[in-house]
Amino acid sequence: MTDEGAKDKITGKAKEAMGKLTGDRRKETEGKTDQAKGKAKGAMGDAKEHAEGVKDSLTGDDKH
Repeated sequence: MTDEGAKDKITGKAKEAMGKLTGDRRKETEGKTDQAKGKAKGAMGDAKEHAEGVKDSLTGDDKH
């Protein structure tokens, strides 16, 4: 997961918890949205890494 994705997930969890604690449904929903955004960024980062690995395998550019 990218650092940006992890940051969004942590921020989202905090917002959601604060929203639940204070009864602020909007803040709770923002938190859930931020968490989903973080998961999406993480998935995109994972997909990019996978694609680069496939490319390296096909071209013989093994960086390790």
